[in-house]
Amino acid sequence: MANILDVATPNNLEYQFFPVSSGSVQFKVRAPHDAHIALTMGPQELDPMYEIFIGGWGNTKSVIRRNRTKPDKVEINTPEILNGGEFRGFWVRWDSGVVSAGREGESIPFISWADPDPFPISFVGVCTGWGASGTWKIEDGAEFDTVDKLEYKFGPVAAGSLEFDFLGPHNCHICLAPAPAEVDPIYEIILGGWENSKSVIRHCRQKPDKVTVPTPGIMNANEPRKFLIEWRCGTIAVRDGKTGQVLMEWTDPAPFPITHFGIRTGWGAQGQWRIVHFYKAGEQQPLQPPPAAAPLYNNPPGYPSAPPMGGGGAGVWVTASSGQVPPGAVVGGNDCSGEPLYVARAQHESNAIIPGKLVASHGCAYIPWGGQEHGKAEYQVLVGGPNNWVPTNGSNIPPGAFPGGESEDGEPLFIGRVRHEGSITTGKVQQSHGVCYISFAGQELGFPDYEILMS
Repeated sequence: MANILDVATPNNLEYQFFPVSSGSVQFKVRAPHDAHIALTMGPQELDPMYEIFIGGWGNTKSVIRRNRTKPDKVEINTPEILNGGEFRGFWVRWDSGVVSAGREGESIPFISWADPDPFPISFVGVCTGWGASGTWKIEDGAEFDTVDKLEYKFGPVAAGSLEFDFLGPHNCHICLAPAPAEVDPIYEIILGGWENSKSVIRHCRQKPDKVTVPTPGIMNANEPRKFLIEWRCGTIAVRDGKTGQVLMEWTDPAPFPITHFGIRTGWGAQGQWRIVHFYKAGEQQPLQPPPAAAPLYNNPPGYPSAPPMGGGGAGVWVTASSGQVPPGAVVGGNDCSGEPLYVARAQHESNAIIPGKLVASHGCAYIPWGGQEHGKAEYQVLVGGPNNWVPTNGSNIPPGAFPGGESEDGEPLFIGRVRHEGSITTGKVQQSHGVCYISFAGQELGFPDYEILMS
């Protein structure tokens, strides 16, 4: 069975997003009209963004739109392309800036457009509206039946949670990893192991297990069982999917970014899975940073430090790359999905050092400069530093503000943060401009009211 996501879209034009790992998606939709598909960089309705409207305007035509603006890039007549009483199959593809859609079983698209300024696509959203509700079956091509073989099959994660149904007698294995491969670091969760008698959380495939709990009869070969796994600020929580009860929980003192999940069965067991890793725009995950994560804000004893660049206050800037989060990294806020954002900075334009944000799951830090968001695979993270934020505005830099870098002209830059579109995003404060700049959805945005980091 392929990983088919069953999605119901009410008549409200609100996209539900899920991650994609290739350049296409196949789906079936049952709706009388107005099946909308969004292609985005993140799991929210923000520019840059492609939209494909199938069967709009009373099921008479279809269009491709960019950044929710008119005129539409392409418009064609497609009378009766959708049907409210039966599923119709379609595919959407994107390759080198060419966005196209076609009918199931047809290789030639019925609509296509080449974007001269394309952007990377990581998420697909679906919705219906204008009087239409819809039912979708979305297939991303990954196989999620597991045979009796201890070999993980991987898929991407959208945010800090994974919900699934499992049908099998025992030995339901899930891993959380920074890549689609069974390499360290890795978390492993074994549910119904040891002949369906106990469950464990394991780190880097090493014993002793971090958590062991008795769970007799937790799996059933004749009845699917639902579970929810959440991760936030280093805490891994496993919940019963029906009651929400925490079955196991463990906090890693040195967490790593999680970008993929893996599933497998073994020791005489086969399994059938239904994975849910999509969610509605703006939806927040329920797990909150626990008190046990507080040591992450302190510089661990003996941790190798880098000399401060730009000086000022406690804490050091530690060089990292590719989404690495050094122990003791200062959490400055959270992304729209609830993922922690760390205080980071990176070099730009040869001599500028620009404060920004580290998004571990993206494998890079982002800095705002020149009206755009710039991704940096190499960056520095504030470790063991202050986490005291004071409200201010304009060019009012309070005494004791923590310096975080300098502009290409040598002007000191401070570290600020703002609340925007469900996030708390860190960026740079440039006194001569009177604003805090953040990088967000590919853009540099300026805000006159912000919080500033104090030494």
